[in-house]
Amino acid sequence: MSGFVLGIDFGGTKVAVGVADRAGNLVRQARLDTEAELGAGQVVSRALAAARDLLDGAEPAAVGVVSPGIVLPEKILLAPNVPGWENLRLHDLVAAEFAAPITVGTDVKAAGLAEARWGALAGADPAVFLSLGTGIAAALVVGGRVLTGANGAAGEIGYHLVAGVDEGFASGAAPLEDVVGGRALGLRASAALGRPVTAAELFALARRDPAAKELVSQALDELSRHVANLAITLDPRRIAVGGGLSGSNDVILPALRDRLAHAVPFPPEVVAARFPHDGALRGAIALAG
Repeated sequence: MSGFVLGIDFGGTKVAVGVADRAGNLVRQARLDTEAELGAGQVVSRALAAARDLLDGAEPAAVGVVSPGIVLPEKILLAPNVPGWENLRLHDLVAAEFAAPITVGTDVKAAGLAEARWGALAGADPAVFLSLGTGIAAALVVGGRVLTGANGAAGEIGYHLVAGVDEGFASGAAPLEDVVGGRALGLRASAALGRPVTAAELFALARRDPAAKELVSQALDELSRHVANLAITLDPRRIAVGGGLSGSNDVILPALRDRLAHAVPFPPEVVAARFPHDGALRGAIALAG
């Protein structure tokens, strides 16, 4: 494993660890449950132990680490899913384990970098990676670089305001995410259908159940409006859609294309991401490389 780079993707429910060459080709990888209810410290400890196992005694040439939220040296903002996560000094914890150069970043932005370097956004400038899952966020790629923003929060479209919501972040809400995010869709579907339903199951049910179809239609109408506004603002060449809900891209992509065709002066291509399910891990590798 000498000369290879290490990537770690800390997620709300899963952690992915991978070893890759400089071209981004994964040669070893492992996944483990976050077990968020046990706190933040144990997640990092178990991930670093898994990384050591994958490296088999070797030292990585570089390490990339990604997490939800905005990763600062002394804390992590906008990442509420794991108790204590906001207080982590993530760079320092990883640096205590490895002597190699370490780069930390936001998972969706890193996934956008991976798509721009090796995936569906290669050669497209500007471009957008749209991550649809439990959360909703975008990575804006300009000149081959992912736009971070003044505070590291560029592309955090989950906080977009929706009709009837005036306060947004100040009130503790993420308005768009609370309408079209995977967790929100699952809760709404469960209430409407009278039994536990995940967002992925909702999309499948929408093919035959009128109530499920209406819920999906409302969510995609709201989502596509915001993506259209984003496309008008940035004028991207291409938008790639990934994340946990991308298994329903057969429904999502046509809805986005239709709205953009009618609303955007110069509609971009809308395509599936090359790395729909491991984009953040690939992004960690890209940061390390």
